[in-house]
Amino acid sequence: MKRRIFRHEVILVITAIVLTFLSMSWFMYSNLSEQMQENAKDECRIMAYAVNTYGEEYIETAGGRTSSRVTLIGSDGTVLYDSVEEASSMENHSGRPEFERAVQNGSAQLSRYSDTLRTQTFYYAIRLDNGSVLRLASTSDSVFSFIFSGLAGLILLILAILIVTMIFASRMTRKLVSPINQLDLEHPMDNVAYDELEPLLKRIDQQQIKIREQVNQMKQNQEEYMTITEYMKDGLIVTSQSDVLSINRSAQELFDVTAKECVNHNIITVSRNQELKEALDEALTGKSNERLFEVQGRIYQLLANPVRVNNQVSGAVILVLDVTEKQKAENMRKEFSANVSHELKTPLMSISGYAEIIENNMVKPEDIPKFAGRIHSEASRLSSLVEDIIKLSRLDESDKSILMEDVELYQLCKDVEGQLMLRAKERGIQLDVEGQPIVVHGARQILYEMVYNLCDNAIKYNKPDGKVKISVGSTRERHPMIRVEDTGIGIPKEEQQRVFERFYRVDKSHSRATGGTGLGLSIVKHGAILHDAKIEVDSTPDVGTSITLEFGA
Repeated sequence: MKRRIFRHEVILVITAIVLTFLSMSWFMYSNLSEQMQENAKDECRIMAYAVNTYGEEYIETAGGRTSSRVTLIGSDGTVLYDSVEEASSMENHSGRPEFERAVQNGSAQLSRYSDTLRTQTFYYAIRLDNGSVLRLASTSDSVFSFIFSGLAGLILLILAILIVTMIFASRMTRKLVSPINQLDLEHPMDNVAYDELEPLLKRIDQQQIKIREQVNQMKQNQEEYMTITEYMKDGLIVTSQSDVLSINRSAQELFDVTAKECVNHNIITVSRNQELKEALDEALTGKSNERLFEVQGRIYQLLANPVRVNNQVSGAVILVLDVTEKQKAENMRKEFSANVSHELKTPLMSISGYAEIIENNMVKPEDIPKFAGRIHSEASRLSSLVEDIIKLSRLDESDKSILMEDVELYQLCKDVEGQLMLRAKERGIQLDVEGQPIVVHGARQILYEMVYNLCDNAIKYNKPDGKVKISVGSTRERHPMIRVEDTGIGIPKEEQQRVFERFYRVDKSHSRATGGTGLGLSIVKHGAILHDAKIEVDSTPDVGTSITLEFGA
């Protein structure tokens, strides 16, 4: 802009100078031409007077002293004298218009092209007293020579004016452009340098407001996106066709990288895992896909989906889900289903076998009660197994449907004692409850089942004339607590965490002999999870076992 303003100003000044020069030249030419003609007339009249007075000899003297061309023409048109050429060599001038008009009118003037001088010439002629004609001629070359005699000085003047003009034009341009360069585009209306710029600045101000609103909206959207993605439990990676655009915190922690290392770099900077690369490559071809892979001992599911813009795949979104627990649960479900099938099949086969023997009269009449008792025993075991499976299934379901209330633990344990007292006496086991009343918020029936199963196991796996003690109270941290201690066979150290698995038995032969289903401690574990309780096991083989439930731990 500065250059264009400067160039236009210089061109304007040059044009003005040229036009001024041409106008002045024309004006000077007109004035000088008119003055030349008047001078020629006056000179011709003076010379005609002198010739009429002093004779034709005067003309030869005067003709050599003037810059004008002097010609004396006889009455018949013969050239008698010429100050430029030899009179004898010149043709008859009787046909020249100025001669004819002077003869007729006494004087004549006109401008025409001279063949002799080869230029535009002004002629003035006067008829003398003797009938001859005195003619004076002045050419326009004399005018031009006068005008152009000062041309060198004029050119120097023009150059000086141009230099001064360029200096002032440069300074003026800087002054004109400086306020524009110093405009505060963040607040364009605070400093309107020129009224002509006001409409433009208003539009810029409106655009700035609109841009700020859009930027704020984009920032808000980005903050919302970052807030959502950064605190996602699952990993999220967004890529273009070639580079990673964003990676959330979970994905960074999973692949042990930082955003700075990955963003605007190839996916290989995130991980060299082949499953990840194949999932991305397939998504970039426009196909959604999912697959499993393992990192640091945990199982993850990759969900890769293409991102389309105007029906063209421009990138991909990869969601990384931790499905370790899901896979474990699935494996546990499969294992549970297999164990359930096995556990149900065993008593059913026993019942079926005993019934078939009786049906085929292969049993002595006196042995029928014995076989019927075995059938009843297996049926009872089958019934207990089904009940425990139903209890576990209910615990696996959402706890929203379970009624939670304040439960007094000491009275709950006394109820369990009353329920199991007969079974304990049958085995010669001393069952006692001690402690103090304490309340927890929970599901009464599930808490009852938990304590019942702990006490039932303590009786089943105890020694003859053993003891089972139920203690109710608080820990040092004032957390409600129930402890069940026995003097039984104990649990080996390496088995103490596995006893809470479904259908797991430390001594399978002894468990089956006592009618255990292998689900009792599993029910205790799920009940503890429901009540945010901690289970502690302290056991020594052939000495006894202590299992503590600490609530709110």
